[in-house]
Amino acid sequence: MELRGSSVLLTGATGGIGHAIARRLHGAGASLVLTGRRAEVLEPLAAEVGGRATAVDLADRAAVERLLEEAGDVDVLVANAALPASGDILDFRVDQIDKALEVNLRAPIVMARVLGERMAARGRGHIVLISSLSGKSGQANSSIYSATKFGLRGFGQGLRADLGPRGVGVSVVFPGFIRDAGMFHDSGAKLPKGVGTSTPEQVAEGVARAITRDKGEVDVAPVGMRAGTAFAQLAPEVSAKVARRLGSDAIGKSLAAGQADKR
Repeated sequence: MELRGSSVLLTGATGGIGHAIARRLHGAGASLVLTGRRAEVLEPLAAEVGGRATAVDLADRAAVERLLEEAGDVDVLVANAALPASGDILDFRVDQIDKALEVNLRAPIVMARVLGERMAARGRGHIVLISSLSGKSGQANSSIYSATKFGLRGFGQGLRADLGPRGVGVSVVFPGFIRDAGMFHDSGAKLPKGVGTSTPEQVAEGVARAITRDKGEVDVAPVGMRAGTAFAQLAPEVSAKVARRLGSDAIGKSLAAGQADKR
């Protein structure tokens, strides 16, 4: 579908990747409703792109309902908000698990359900779910995060089959390690030499391509990472052994340490 003249609800707009997505869609002519938890970050971005800002905590179910009422009949949903949720499962309290599930999985599903019905009634619309390559292959210290991102992939595939005949497109975008902004960058974790990264702008371009070309799935990662993820899906046990030898355990612990305060 065309972005020019379309209205977009973007969650997680206060992060660096959210900023890049907002600017890319604004540049394509879309009007934006931006959400995030930090109004002091959200409002300057809304002013920059001529959008509307609504501060929302997606862990609050009542707040999600209010957001959907305020958003109205948007043409596009980009569900980008997520909590890091990295770390050993035994280090998580149950309430932290619940929060990750609420923000990363339940909120996107509920928003897609409500907005998808409105789009289907008009015979036009698109839903983008931002997953992760961790939604295709789980590693040490990623069990909760991977569970939510695997869930988005399965939901997106089924939703695409449900809504496609009604004129509504559904896409799932899978970023790898993102430099300059986002969860990985903010954690301060270091990657082994040779492990490639992508930029927030590349994620934003992937989102725009998913919408305008009605792509079911879009990976945003260097060729090597995409190939490694594909291999992990075919031979998970072998892949896990290789990943450990390449330092995946240390990377996972570093990510968890850098993200623990965001659970």
